[in-house]
Amino acid sequence: MTKLLSLLLAFLVLSPVFVRSLNPSLNDDVLGLIVFKADIQDPMGKLVSWNEDDDSPCNWVGLKCNPRSNRVSELDLDGFSLSGKIGRGLLQLQFLRRLSLSKNNLTGSISPNLTRLENLRVIDFSENNLSGPIPADFFRQCGSLRAISLARNKFSGRIPDSLSSCATLAAINLSSNQFSGSLPSGIWSLNGLRSLDLSENLLEGEIPKGVEGLNNLRAINLSKNRFSGQIPDGIGGCLLLRMIDLSENSFSGTLPDTMQKLSLCNYLNLHKNSFEGEVPQWIGEMKSLETLDLSANIFSGQVPTSIGNLQSLKVLNFSANAFTGSLPDSMIGCANLLALDFSQNSLTGNIPAWIFKLGLTNVSLSENELSGSTASSMGNSNQKLQVLDLSHNALSGEITSAVGVLSSLQFLNLSRNSLMGAIPASIGELKALGILDLSENQLSASIPLEIGGAISLKELRLEKNFLAGKIPISLENCSSLTSLILSQNNLIGPIPTAIAKLINLQTVDLSFNNLTGSLPRQLANLPNLLSFNISHNHLQGELPAGGFFNTISPFSVSGNPSLCGSAVNRSCPGVLPKPIVLNPNSSSDSTTGSLPQNLGHKKIILSISALIAIGAAAVIVIGVIAITVLNLRVRSSTSRSAAAFTLSGIDEYSHSPTTDANSGKLVMFSGDPDFSTGAHALLNKDCELGRGGFGAVYRTVLRDGRPVAIKKLTVSSLVKSQEDFEREVKKLGKIRHPNLVALEGYYWTPSLQLLISEFVSGGSLYKHLHEGLGGNFLSWNERFNIILGTAKSLAHLHQLNIIHYNLKSSNVLIDSSGEPKVGDFGLARLLPMLDRYVLSSKIQSALGYMAPEFACRTVKITEKCDVYGFGVLVLEVVTGKRPVEYMEDDVVVLCDMVRGALEENRVEECVDGKLQGKFPADEAIPVMKLGLICTSQVPSNRPDMGEVVNILELIRCPSEGQEELG
Repeated sequence: MTKLLSLLLAFLVLSPVFVRSLNPSLNDDVLGLIVFKADIQDPMGKLVSWNEDDDSPCNWVGLKCNPRSNRVSELDLDGFSLSGKIGRGLLQLQFLRRLSLSKNNLTGSISPNLTRLENLRVIDFSENNLSGPIPADFFRQCGSLRAISLARNKFSGRIPDSLSSCATLAAINLSSNQFSGSLPSGIWSLNGLRSLDLSENLLEGEIPKGVEGLNNLRAINLSKNRFSGQIPDGIGGCLLLRMIDLSENSFSGTLPDTMQKLSLCNYLNLHKNSFEGEVPQWIGEMKSLETLDLSANIFSGQVPTSIGNLQSLKVLNFSANAFTGSLPDSMIGCANLLALDFSQNSLTGNIPAWIFKLGLTNVSLSENELSGSTASSMGNSNQKLQVLDLSHNALSGEITSAVGVLSSLQFLNLSRNSLMGAIPASIGELKALGILDLSENQLSASIPLEIGGAISLKELRLEKNFLAGKIPISLENCSSLTSLILSQNNLIGPIPTAIAKLINLQTVDLSFNNLTGSLPRQLANLPNLLSFNISHNHLQGELPAGGFFNTISPFSVSGNPSLCGSAVNRSCPGVLPKPIVLNPNSSSDSTTGSLPQNLGHKKIILSISALIAIGAAAVIVIGVIAITVLNLRVRSSTSRSAAAFTLSGIDEYSHSPTTDANSGKLVMFSGDPDFSTGAHALLNKDCELGRGGFGAVYRTVLRDGRPVAIKKLTVSSLVKSQEDFEREVKKLGKIRHPNLVALEGYYWTPSLQLLISEFVSGGSLYKHLHEGLGGNFLSWNERFNIILGTAKSLAHLHQLNIIHYNLKSSNVLIDSSGEPKVGDFGLARLLPMLDRYVLSSKIQSALGYMAPEFACRTVKITEKCDVYGFGVLVLEVVTGKRPVEYMEDDVVVLCDMVRGALEENRVEECVDGKLQGKFPADEAIPVMKLGLICTSQVPSNRPDMGEVVNILELIRCPSEGQEELG
């Protein structure tokens, strides 16, 4: 049976008629559907019940049969996740009435013969990836076709004139494609048409005359095209029209008077065109209107009083026009009105009281010239109001306490007015309020403590007022707060620690106030901060260490003379001594520092600044002497045969930890710090392993014969303090992972810091890829294991909230068993003075690995920077090419090269030529695609490293038996 069927399928493709004549007993529907199935992919196994050995398909999923003829009448495979092309097999279904393949991933074009199925009534191919033009004669023989939908595909070209041949069509939906050109004039001859949707295309020109011929038309949607000209007068002849959407085109002129005949129309949208003139009074005759949107046009004059006749109206949008005068009181007749938008006009007068008496949920009157007070209008406010925007007007007076009765309010914007007085305490009664904007007014007094009652607040904007007093600690109750903008006021007192509890905060601006005190250290724990501006206050002390504050912009902390820290380029002193008062005439040994009462005017007072200057001079002198002594010791130490651990002339050590005022502190996290080499290990070029942005790395050996690597930091001036340095190093020393280089210990003096790490013998990934270390090259399996191991190490770091910042092939080392070990992680935590620009030049010194957000101060540096660097590393490992390569007359960026090759279906050519075809394409290509996803320009589009590990393990599983390809 199977062999016979294969032969029949081959004949079927060539000639369906021949197959039927060859064996009339075979069911044409089964054959046609099996051929259709052969052309598509079914990843979800939805069509598993389609068995080629069945005599009838009527029990197959997605099918319905006519009970009399037992032939397929409906094929409905909506949302089956199918891909592939729509083949000729469907032409066998001669009794098919409904064909629906929507919401799949089908590609290719459509057959010009489909409409020749004489019984076909409905075609729905919407929401796929079908493309190309519709064949010119597609509609030439459309039989009894009643409805066709090709919406949300990629069809292009003109809408064929043959469409006018389908006299039986009642519904046409060609929306969300790329159709161009003008409308076929014959479309108005389809007098059976009830629904026409051509929205979101590239159609242009004027609407051809004759629209009145569509006397059965209920809905027309031509929005989001390039149509121009006027609305044809004949539109008034379509008396059954209920929905008209001509928005986002280039229509112009005035509204034709014939439209007043459309008494059944309940939806009229003319948004974003160039209509002009006054809105005619006859608009009130369209009494079925529920939505009327004339926004973003050039309408002028006053709002017609007849609007009040539209008792069914629910949504009214006249925004972004040139309306003048006041809103008519007749509008209180719009008893069902829910949303009202007159923003961006030139309306004058007071806010009508009827606005707060209707059951409105959304009101926007922003950017007008309204005046008066809000007090009287809100007196009888309804409790359904959710959005109230009165911003950018000329409102005055105080904000009435009656605002508290708007219990459903979610958005309140009264900014850019002339409101005065205090913020009413009743604001705290608005439990649903998410956004409160009272900025750019003349509000005074303090921020009410009751504001903490607005527990749903996400954005609080009070900038550019005259607010005084302290920042209320009750804000800690607003746990959803993401934006806190209180700048340019007269606020005093400290920044409350309570703000550190608002873990969702992203933007904070407290600049240009009179805030004092130090910043709470807990602020460093805020995980989502993108901006924290405290400039131009009177804050003092040390900036918080860690988190966002390690990369805070100097601009955000400027204008605070007593602040210290890396961002303000001002070191933080220890506990300063009190001023010393010396008596030059006294021989007493008293240490009280006081003067005899009878000394009179003879006294010398040394201020703190003078002492600091003297101290600085002394330090310089001592430093010169120390350097001389150290150099002498370095020279002498190289001649010692069994010197104990001596680094750059430091005294000998034999126990751990060791601290000496004259030498420094050495700490090993496990075991005794006995070393077999001395200072020459750091100074002798023969022991140097490499150099990076932060210093050189050397190899030395412990007394037990175990080698270690020592990084000698050359950025001592950027290290904040011994306490902070040691705290961070100890955290890093606790991190253990098979694919991370273990930190063994550290050495500290104020002028020298060393990091002692596990020594990895196999060299760096960079040398293996680009310098052919050892004369060998990495096999595919070795490369894949390096990629996977590196991904696991980064995922582990990110779980510990540690960003590597410095991922590149020279920082991935290969041990003796071929496993990758990532080093140099967490350096940014040791150097809190680094901002992202120093990081760019120091840590991210390897060109090509740096994520694009390093160049933008407003974008937060997150773990997604590591994901970007990892993506570049993946492409480097697979292709064997450097991230950026300089040719004779060109610069080749690896990401761009691979992405271009992928678009041209030649991505296999990018795999390292050293592999000579010995790699599984079903692993290499998905890995490269993963690398490209990781290097997305938008951080949120990059996967997490945990997801990357899962994806890599899924890629590897199907080919575990292909080791021989390595």
